[in-house]
This record gives sequence, structure tokens and C-alpha cells, in this order.
Amino acid sequence: MATVVETSEEDAALTVVRFVSELAWADAGPEAAEPQVNRLCVEAQECMVMGRWVDLASLMLASTDVIFSKVSEKDLECVFTIICNLVTKSGNPDESFEIAKVISAKIGQQPNDKPALRLKILFNLYNLLENPYSRFYVYMKALDLSLKGKVPEHIIPSLKKIDSFLREWNIGIIEQRELFLAISDVLKGSKSSANDYFKFLTKYLATFTGEDDLNEAKEEAAHAIVEFIKAPNLFKCDLLDMPAVGQLEKDPKYSLVYQLLKIFLTQRLDAYLEFQAANSTLLKSYGLVHEDCIAKMRLLSLVDLGSNESARIPYALIKDTLRINDDEVELWVVKAITSKLIDCKMDQMNGVVIVSRCSDRVFGQHQWETLRMKLATWRGNIANVIGTIRANKVVEDGSQGVQGLAIR
Repeated sequence: MATVVETSEEDAALTVVRFVSELAWADAGPEAAEPQVNRLCVEAQECMVMGRWVDLASLMLASTDVIFSKVSEKDLECVFTIICNLVTKSGNPDESFEIAKVISAKIGQQPNDKPALRLKILFNLYNLLENPYSRFYVYMKALDLSLKGKVPEHIIPSLKKIDSFLREWNIGIIEQRELFLAISDVLKGSKSSANDYFKFLTKYLATFTGEDDLNEAKEEAAHAIVEFIKAPNLFKCDLLDMPAVGQLEKDPKYSLVYQLLKIFLTQRLDAYLEFQAANSTLLKSYGLVHEDCIAKMRLLSLVDLGSNESARIPYALIKDTLRINDDEVELWVVKAITSKLIDCKMDQMNGVVIVSRCSDRVFGQHQWETLRMKLATWRGNIANVIGTIRANKVVEDGSQGVQGLAIR
């Protein structure tokens, strides 16, 4: 198989057209193939002369399936590098965007055929584009391809840069919503990315306000609740404050799921056990393991004790609240410490846990108000300290001045 080599700026596209045309007509025989190849080359030349770059892209991509089936990966990359480079030929951003749309559509038609290579082509196309929205469009196509082609591992590393991408793209709320949902779809089912799946699903739900049509977010809101409950290392979230989640409270299908979320964020183990006794089938339908839920609720109940009781929690109270044996109390306290839920000391002699810090299970309006009051108090204390230091300095300076006069 001959390798496509770009010989000059002017004839690179024409070389690809001839190369692909010969491949497409190879089985027809020389007599039938030659006129067709010449016709396509003439058409390509006309497009180049007239600056019809979108038409040229469509012409070059007409035999995409042939390219992927008959060309080596090395030659295939070369061919599509030249095709993707068409976006740089036009000085019109709208035309470049149209070219990008044509290329993306063709690349995405057979996602299961060499999906990793197709993604590589889309990333190359992305890097050639200058218009921010065009880049966003191509990235969305890459997400879709990685999902359908079952190669999420090739796009997941790029998610670390999503915040900088958002600043660059400067897209609106609707586009952000589409992006976060697409990312969460890619991450769904990946055990190694469970926390990221929950994070982007939460970002998606946060784009909805009370003025939006919330119905489209019902299923994702339920998924977010289940993911939070399943995650062994997630102990707080803002789901209760989101309108997209709040709508589930009175929804016939999802009201019990919402009730379960409230238990995990605001109540203790006894409330969960009562709920589970009445709704064990529901829990199993969402893939929730009862033993795992108990373990998480014990930690959350311990956090609740540290938040709502005095800073000194008796061992006996922990035992009764967590429904454990006497010899398990310190084990669960240690688990809470290693999970960074509380900072405390265990007074074994007196049988109490002395809490110095405790995490919030939710961080809503009440928590913001509390934080604001603490900051105001700290600011006032610092101002008092500064005032005292200044006053002492004035007294000290005055005393030194008097001493100087006495010496004279």
C-alpha cells in the first residue's frame, strides 16, 4: 500500500482525493476506474480554486468506510490529517465550523470500527480549530464516540482539564448541561470513576433552577442519590438544595428515594433501619447493599452525634446510636477519624469521646450563615488584637520619649 505524502500546500488535498478514489474504484478495473478517478480529481480542483472547502471536505470523505477498511493506520492518520487541515484553509469561522461538522459526522458513523483511532482524529481536528464553540462541538462528538465505541479510557484523562476548557469555550448553561450529562454518561458504570461520575452528575443537576422544566432531570437526580448512598467515601453533598432533586419529594416514582437521601443526610441509623424494613425490595432494585448502607449510616450517625450533642460523647451513647457492642465503639471512632469525618480524642478512663472538629453532612444556607458569623467573629477578634498592639506601641513610644527628656 502506497503512503500518502504531502508534497506541497496546493496539492495535498488533491493527492488524497486521487488516493482514495483509486481505492474506491480498484475492484471495477482500470477502464471503469480511470474516468471516475479523473472526474473526482477535476471536481476537487474546482472546489479548491473556488474556495468551496465544505464541498471539498464532503468529497474527500465520501469513501470514509473504504479508507478505514483498506488503509493502514499510519496512512489513515496521514489522510485524515490532510482532511482535517481543511478547517485552516478558510478564513471564515462559520465555514470552518461547517467543515468540522462534516468531518465529525463521518468519523462518528462507525464508532465500533477502530474507535481509538477515530478519537485520535477528532482530537487532531480539535487542536486545529481556533473558534471556541467549534472546539466544544468536536469535544462533544468525541464524548459520544468514546461512549458508543466503548473506549472511555481514551477521553477520561482530558476531564481533568474540563474547568479550563469551560473558561475557553465560554458556553451557556444549556451547553454546560449537555456537556455534564454527556460526561456522566461516559463515566457511568466505571467503578474506578464512580466519584467522578457522581461529581459530573451533580454538576448537571446544578444547572437546573426552579424556573426550568425539571422533568428531564428526574432520572438523573435519582441516579445521583443512589450513587451518593453507594459511595463508601462520600459523606456530604448539596443534593437536597437542588430543585432538580427536590422535585422527587412528591414524585410517585421517586419519593422514597428522596426520603432515603434525607435519612442519609439528616438522620441516624435507627431511621434507616426503619425505612429498610419497609422498603427492602426498593433498595435491592437500586443495587444498594443493606450491610454497606448500615456501615455508612453508622459513620454518619457518629458525625451527627458530634455535631448535635456536646463535644463530649459518652461511649454508651455511641454504642446505642450505632447499635454495636461495647468493644466496637473505639473501632468505629477510628473509622470516622480515618475517613476525616471527625477530629477527636478518646478518653478511655471516663468512657467519652472528646470532639474538636466534626464534618457537616450538608452545606446549605444554614451552614453558610454559621460560617459568615464565625468569620465576622474572627475578624472582630483580629481587629481587637491589632488595636491592643497599636495602643501598647503608642504607650511604649511615649514612655521612651519621657525617658529621653529625663536624661537630658
